[in-house]
Amino acid sequence: MTSRAIAPDDRQRLWGLWLGLLGICVFAVTLPMTRLATGTVAAPQLSPWFITFARAVIAAGLSAVFLLATRSRWPKPEERGPLFLAMLGNALGFPVLLGWALRHVPSGHAAVFTALLPLATAALAAWVLHQRARWGFWVCAVLGAVLVLGFSLWRAAQQGHGFALEWADALLVGAVLSAAVGYVFGAKVTPALGAERVICWVCLMALPVSLPGALLTWPQQPVAPISWLGLAYVGVFSMWAGFFAWYRGLAWGGTLRVSQLQLLQPFVSMLAAVPLLGEALEASTILFALAVVATVLVGKRLAQ
Repeated sequence: MTSRAIAPDDRQRLWGLWLGLLGICVFAVTLPMTRLATGTVAAPQLSPWFITFARAVIAAGLSAVFLLATRSRWPKPEERGPLFLAMLGNALGFPVLLGWALRHVPSGHAAVFTALLPLATAALAAWVLHQRARWGFWVCAVLGAVLVLGFSLWRAAQQGHGFALEWADALLVGAVLSAAVGYVFGAKVTPALGAERVICWVCLMALPVSLPGALLTWPQQPVAPISWLGLAYVGVFSMWAGFFAWYRGLAWGGTLRVSQLQLLQPFVSMLAAVPLLGEALEASTILFALAVVATVLVGKRLAQ
């Protein structure tokens, strides 16, 4: 009795999914860590502008060491445009919009909008990267987004946060669109440049803005140590190391399919918020998470 061997392309796509999942787990902790770093309106800590610039500076320093150690080549002219768009989306747009929004709304409220990120990424990938999928995939993508959106709304209402549209919601929509742009255009140059070098060059391209920005917005008031810890996490992991896995996963597994793993991100964020923010994990969260996992698995099979 013999078992069917896994084809090289299938093995690479499988690895792409696992790397994408690793990246999502890293990114999921960004919400509670950013909340710790910014504080609230009543007890502000680090400015969202400072967090945006400082995390990019931290990542740029690590990127310079990596590029020098690996003797990496400079980006080619045709690679600089996508890198610039990835820089605008991932290094500047997403963190500053998310940071300001999280100062005014709870993380559960923000999860309502991050639930739309997989669908936004998949739609942009279909347009920019010309990746196609059968209608069943899009049904699963929309169903997964609706499940997470509905769960987040229900959870916010249960906790008494409500869901009245306000200006912070516009910031969250902008953050979702910025992240989708950064993900897709970063994935576009990953096959030629390599996942590690893509995020490294993105961070270095932001340095002329991020370094003076961090110096100009340096906090003048005392800051709690836990807020500095939050900044360290988003600088090292959210802005740098997580993209090593994420961009590689998008390139190997296919942006359309791997992007749907982002449906799990709000649930992982809620799990991380248990020890970090003292929130409780309910049985309903687990049930909804299992339903979302089902849409991801079915969508994976229908992607091609």
